[in-house]
Amino acid sequence: MKIGYWLSSEEHSPKDLVENAKRAEAAGFDHVLISDHIHPWVDEQGHSPFVWGVLGAIAEATERIQIGTAVTCPLIRMHPAIVAHATATAQSLFDGRFFLGVGTGENLNEHVLGDRWPRADERLEMLEEAVELIKKLLAGDYESYRGKHYTVEQLKLYDAPKQAAPVIVAAKAENAARLAAAIGDGTMNTTPDEEIVKIYKDAGGTGPIYGKVTGAFAASLESARKIGKERQPNIAMGGDLSTELALPRDFAAVAELVRDDDLEESLVLGNDPAMWREGIDEYERAGFTHAALHDVSADQAEFIEFAKQFI
Repeated sequence: MKIGYWLSSEEHSPKDLVENAKRAEAAGFDHVLISDHIHPWVDEQGHSPFVWGVLGAIAEATERIQIGTAVTCPLIRMHPAIVAHATATAQSLFDGRFFLGVGTGENLNEHVLGDRWPRADERLEMLEEAVELIKKLLAGDYESYRGKHYTVEQLKLYDAPKQAAPVIVAAKAENAARLAAAIGDGTMNTTPDEEIVKIYKDAGGTGPIYGKVTGAFAASLESARKIGKERQPNIAMGGDLSTELALPRDFAAVAELVRDDDLEESLVLGNDPAMWREGIDEYERAGFTHAALHDVSADQAEFIEFAKQFI
């Protein structure tokens, strides 16, 4: 199991994200995953910089660590051709250390240009087409493409590295896991779902499988609960709420219904190393190859120092 660090763009400023990436590399983490949002989940998080600008700064500030988006939605707000262009540039800057994580997105981020929010099955269809187009463009040749959802006319990416960035396809449902096996170079999930891993592998998936252990690092359970509910209530929301709600204030309203039990089931609460280790072990038992540690508290320097014991 390779241990990484989660850069939450919704929780930290651009400069702090760069500094935390440097800290993660110095601490010895294997990889960094960085979220790609235009809105935070709730206003209390307070940030949401343009991830591709932040990535350029991280490329200059680091030398070894692998980094990937977790995840970019190449469907509506960002056309897949633009995502391909950004990916090729990032891969060039990182000298082969970059990978593109993609998924079907959330209404929170994708409604902002006035487009309708498609059904889940339609978004998965769009993702399949988007990944096909992105991979064609990353090959570095002139490309014309006319699909059901996207059109590109005679586009060539001139800074397309010979080693194309891997495309990691997020999968929380069975059909997404099969799609990840068919079109992706790996998969990703934020819950340690052994069944999804099995479906991915049974469908022929052989790439890395990335997970995320989320917690609120604090000296007491009470403090950890408070931090978790204020800064990451979405993780404890069931059903399709995380993909369907449109605004941070909508998530804040639903957060009032989140119970302590919901938080304890969804987050590692506190500073007990055994609890964080168990969070990692859950992913390893489920068949994941990588797990990134995500602390929703403010002091990332303290957490990174604490987390070095798990590397």
